[in-house]
Amino acid sequence: MTFSITNLKRDLAVDEGSRATRYRDSAGHWTIGVGHNLDASPLPSGWREPLTQTQIDELFSRDVSRTLAGLDQHLPGWRSRPEPVARSLANMAYNLGVAGLLGFTTFLRLISEGRYADAASDLNGTLWARQVGARATRIEALLRSAR
Repeated sequence: MTFSITNLKRDLAVDEGSRATRYRDSAGHWTIGVGHNLDASPLPSGWREPLTQTQIDELFSRDVSRTLAGLDQHLPGWRSRPEPVARSLANMAYNLGVAGLLGFTTFLRLISEGRYADAASDLNGTLWARQVGARATRIEALLRSAR
């Protein structure tokens, strides 16, 4: 099954929301647009707040591309997983950063073994799942739907 960036972006838009001005996220990082972490990556030179919708969309596309490239580098073969699994991995990497996702070693082992429902159950007990609430519930459901 082919990985759908369109579906991923739709998921991320729901999970991240979109804001034209900076705000502090749940971890205390300055954030703007669709979950763009300003502490990790400042706005492009010359951009000012509030951002236009075009700027938000451009930043979002850049961030998604960066996330997918990081997954390609650190989790080769992730795109060959069933589409719901690939979307789940990409969503988590967008939220946590690829390095953060790599810390979920039991979860990733279960994914590599094709045990997607068990991977969903593993996520359920994490601090991350408690912090992100409905996002984790949606990702767990995606994983359970994978065949």
